[in-house]
Amino acid sequence: MSSPESQVRAARNPSTRSAARGPVVAVTGAASGVGDLLTRSLAASDEVKQVVAIDERRGEVPEAQWHILDVRDPAIAEKLRGADVVVHLAVDLDLETDPAARTAYNVRGTQTVLTAAAAAGVHRVVLCTSAMVYGALADNDIPLSEDAELRATAEATGVGDLLEIERLARRAPRAHPGLHVTVVRPAVLVGGTDTALTRYFESPRLLVVAGSRPTWQFCHVEDLVSALEYAALGKVEGEFAVGCDGWLEQEQVEELSGIRRMELPSAVALGAAARLHRIGLTPSPAGDLAYTMHPWVVSVSRLHDAGWRPQWTNEEVLAALLEEVEGRHTVAGRRLGRKDATAAGAAGATVALLGTAALVRQMRKRRGL
Repeated sequence: MSSPESQVRAARNPSTRSAARGPVVAVTGAASGVGDLLTRSLAASDEVKQVVAIDERRGEVPEAQWHILDVRDPAIAEKLRGADVVVHLAVDLDLETDPAARTAYNVRGTQTVLTAAAAAGVHRVVLCTSAMVYGALADNDIPLSEDAELRATAEATGVGDLLEIERLARRAPRAHPGLHVTVVRPAVLVGGTDTALTRYFESPRLLVVAGSRPTWQFCHVEDLVSALEYAALGKVEGEFAVGCDGWLEQEQVEELSGIRRMELPSAVALGAAARLHRIGLTPSPAGDLAYTMHPWVVSVSRLHDAGWRPQWTNEEVLAALLEEVEGRHTVAGRRLGRKDATAAGAAGATVALLGTAALVRQMRKRRGL
C-alpha cells in the first residue's frame, strides 16, 4: 500500500480557494496524527472551501488557517466563527498519560468544543471515538450492528472517556437545537498509533485466554481519514463504524504473523494483568485484555451505503502493523530494550506468564517452600 502522503493530492493554489464551493471545516488536534492527515486531505479537496486548523502548536499545512490554543479554552468559540463543520480530534488516549489528567482533558475539551461550536453557529460537529465502546463480550454478535447497545465499561484504557464523549454527543443536539453531531467509531486503529492493542503484537508470544474467541478487525488511518472526510462533507451522518471489511480469527492472525500463542486460564491471565497494573509495572489495566479475548467486530454498512469503501484489507493492515512494530519488544504492555526482551522472551514473557510466576512465588511462600 502507498503511504498516507502519496494518497493525498497536491494542495490547490491558495488564490483559487476563495472560489471553491463547499463547507469551511475546522479540525482540532490538527498538528499531528490523524488530525494532521485529515487537515492535509481537506486542504487538497475541491469539495472544501477552507480549512481552519486548531492545535496547541502550529502544524505543517500552510494552506490551512491556523489558531494556536488549547481546546478547553472558551476563546475557541471566536476561532470557530464562520466554520460550517468542526471535526474534533484533540483527544488524548496515550497509554502513559495520567488517567485523571487524560479524562479531564478529553471530557472538558469535548464539552468546550460542542458548546463553542453551537455558540459560533457551526452546523455539524464530528467526534471520533472507537468501536471499543460497544464492549468486547463473549455473547456479541459477529458482526455487531452499528445500532447495537454500547456495553463497554470504563475498565479499559480511555474507554471511560470515550463513553462520556458518546454521552455528550447524544446530549448536545438537545442542549443546542440546530447542532448536528456525527460520531465515528474506528476498529483497531493502525498507522502511527500506539495502543494496548497494537502493543499486543510487540510481545514474543500472543496471549490467548483459554476458552475465548478473539476476532480482529483493523482500521488503517488512511481509511479513517477518508471516512472522517465523508462525515465532514455530510455524506454520512449519525453514528457509524469504520474499518476493514470482515475480520480475522485468532488462528489466521497467528498464521499471518508467524507469532506463536501462549494460552492460559482466564483467572490467571486477568489476575496477573490486574496485579501488574496495580503495582505500576504495566500501563494497561486488566480491562484491555477483554479486547483480545472476545469479539467486537462491527458492521460498516452505513459507510458502504454512502458509497465509501475501505482501501485496506485486514490482512494488509496486519502486515503494516507488524512492519511498524518490528524491533519493538513489549512485555505486559511495557516496552523493553532488546537485551531485556531477549531474556524475557526466553522465559516466555507475557502478561500471563509473569502473573503465573507471581502466583507460584506466593503459593510457595504460603507453604513455606
